[in-house]
Amino acid sequence: MNGFQGFGKTLVDLGAIVVLIGVVFMLSEKIHFPFLGKLPGDIHIKGRNFQFYFPIATSIVLSVLLTLILWAISFFSRK
Repeated sequence: MNGFQGFGKTLVDLGAIVVLIGVVFMLSEKIHFPFLGKLPGDIHIKGRNFQFYFPIATSIVLSVLLTLILWAISFFSRK
């Protein structure tokens, strides 16, 4: 039974993280992040009839930030 309790705690933690991300998205119209999506390295190609946008630098920055946050949560939640 102990394995299921650990799995349940993990699911609750993941659910809390998803809720926090959802709240950030809901408030994103009120809270403006001016640097996101406009970093050097983000690819934006504009043609006559199309636009292509790939925020590679923004994706890397967000990935590093989320990795650090999840690492800190994991580090401080150990017993």
